[in-house]
Amino acid sequence: MFYREAGDFKVSYKDDSQTFPIAFDRFRYYAVIAVAFLIIPFVINDYWANAVFVPFLIYAIAAIGLNILTGYCGQVSLGTGGFMACGAYACYKLMTAFPDVNIMIHVLISGGITAAVVTLFGLPSLRIKGFYLAVATLAAQFFLIWLFNKVSWFYNYSASGQINAPDRFVAGVQVTGPETEAWAKYLICLVFVVGCAWLARNLTRGSVGRKWMAIRDMDIAAEIIGVNPLTTKLSAFAISGFFVGISGALFFAVYLGSAEAGDSFGITKSFLVLFMIIIGGLGSIFGSFAGAAFMVLLPVLLKNVLVGGLGWDTALAAHLEFVIVGGLIVFFLIVEPHGLARLWLLTKEKLRLWPFPH
Repeated sequence: MFYREAGDFKVSYKDDSQTFPIAFDRFRYYAVIAVAFLIIPFVINDYWANAVFVPFLIYAIAAIGLNILTGYCGQVSLGTGGFMACGAYACYKLMTAFPDVNIMIHVLISGGITAAVVTLFGLPSLRIKGFYLAVATLAAQFFLIWLFNKVSWFYNYSASGQINAPDRFVAGVQVTGPETEAWAKYLICLVFVVGCAWLARNLTRGSVGRKWMAIRDMDIAAEIIGVNPLTTKLSAFAISGFFVGISGALFFAVYLGSAEAGDSFGITKSFLVLFMIIIGGLGSIFGSFAGAAFMVLLPVLLKNVLVGGLGWDTALAAHLEFVIVGGLIVFFLIVEPHGLARLWLLTKEKLRLWPFPH
């Protein structure tokens, strides 16, 4: 019976409309932030950073970006992998062209460049939607990967065709390159995740987010009541591209260190991020985190249990992962379309009512 709002008084509209109106939720949020910043950096090692935390944080940013576009605005996109590649290659060109500029500025500018590219490819959304828009963004995926593979200027005319992140430092601490400490990788990704989540949460709760949801629910009715479909849809594409570009830049510079467009940002990457928001929950910032955590932890869990514990073949464990993910996608689409986020909300409601049945 500790999860209660009884006695949690609000004396202003500002208090009543805050993100976490229940005190227990606020304390839990502050506790998670404190653990993330003050405890994990001191205990993390290379395995946990490279296998769990860093990919989870980076994919969470990408999932938030795609969730804004698909979950909140209702515009289907299958080009997330190509847009992440855009952020990665923009970051690489900026790092090599301006070596004295802080890497965090490069990441932010890469997000802005990707936002412009995604907005350009989002122009067809003004005339098409649904399956046809998905095909248009899928074409953007293949076009961008082809462009980054064929135009040698993007990888500085390297003979291998790969891009390699040079060593960069933030406040005297190395954050890119093979000698980067695990805690440094984790912290720089965590800073961007917190900033992106804060920005996305405030956007989706404000007038911009309400316009997105109006277009998603019924675009004709939204236009009748004064919502401009041009600016609303393109703003969703731009904000989504900004987040996805940041995730692509971090994925290349901090996590991989070197990348090749086709291998690192292929169509499987687009589907992976799409599966994250379907399983986590469309139209939910928390669902983006839940879906990213699930899709990152599932392969690690299966590998440790099936391969390490039971001695199964690695290929068999990988195939089983595909079966599990496919089954879960069908399950959530039929039984609970709002994903893990909805299940979490139902759990909280049960805790608020416990021990009473209604």
